[in-house]
Amino acid sequence: MKKREWLLILVPIFLAWWVDYITKNWASSLTEILSYGPMTFLLHHNRGAMLGLFSELPSVLRIVTLATGGAFLFCSYALIQYLLPIRSLILRIGLSVLIGGIMGNVTDRILWGHVVDFIVIRTPFFSSPAFNLADAIQWVGYGMLVFAIVRDGDLLWPENNTRKKQWVNFSFQVKYSLLLSAIGVALTIISIVFSYTYLRVTISELVGQNTYVINKFLFPFIVTYSLIGVGFCVILFAIGKLISHRIVGPLYAFERFLKETMKGHPAILRLRLGDEFQHLQPLSKEIRSQVESLRKKTTDIRTRSILLPVHELRFNKNSDRNSDG
Repeated sequence: MKKREWLLILVPIFLAWWVDYITKNWASSLTEILSYGPMTFLLHHNRGAMLGLFSELPSVLRIVTLATGGAFLFCSYALIQYLLPIRSLILRIGLSVLIGGIMGNVTDRILWGHVVDFIVIRTPFFSSPAFNLADAIQWVGYGMLVFAIVRDGDLLWPENNTRKKQWVNFSFQVKYSLLLSAIGVALTIISIVFSYTYLRVTISELVGQNTYVINKFLFPFIVTYSLIGVGFCVILFAIGKLISHRIVGPLYAFERFLKETMKGHPAILRLRLGDEFQHLQPLSKEIRSQVESLRKKTTDIRTRSILLPVHELRFNKNSDRNSDG
């Protein structure tokens, strides 16, 4: 990927966030309902997720979970962009448009505890729930993803580009994946101790040693944080497996290539999309060329060594005939 292409991929995130921010600032000043045909603008505070889901949950559980979920999605977006094996600008830009819309709503939840919705589409037969421009932008991103997957599906899942063995080097891959998960566990423990202590001290400063109030806020926090931590570690294990497969796979293929070459059957090394150590492929071609050249020279030498005694034998016979004559 070129720098210019990465610019095209990343700009939609900030553009979507900025457009959403400007329109929400305008909507926050609405004091009356504005109607323009089927389009109606009215201020509404959504304290749940999309379409008001989870709005009945306790505020601590709801706000923390949804805001953290947004941050988790942003980190997942970065990993997906890194791990995608194909160039596909439409797919990558679609991901950026989608995450830009999501981050617009996440910003609202982090700052205000609710999302500003202000658009309603009304017809004589239909009335949509209130939504905002970030929601609309997300659907544009979904559409781009579907289009890209349909168009580039063969590149994403090529039939001839899938290793039959997911665990190429089981011990190394498990060790690598467990190491990433262990780092995730350590970070989770450190952050949960800090967050729990900070939250408990803050609540105690506000309400005193009221056990009921403290437990009311801390219990859902611990449950939510623990679930997020477990999910985070599981995903780290899966990512470790994928990344280690891209590391071990080329080395495994190169090792097989060398063994076949040493047996006198030079093979062709073909690495998979997204594999590390791509320089091994041109190196294998150079090795194959050198081996074939060396074999050809060896064959020529052997041929000469066989033909030379035959030539000498013929020469001696002709010499004997001439002497007899």
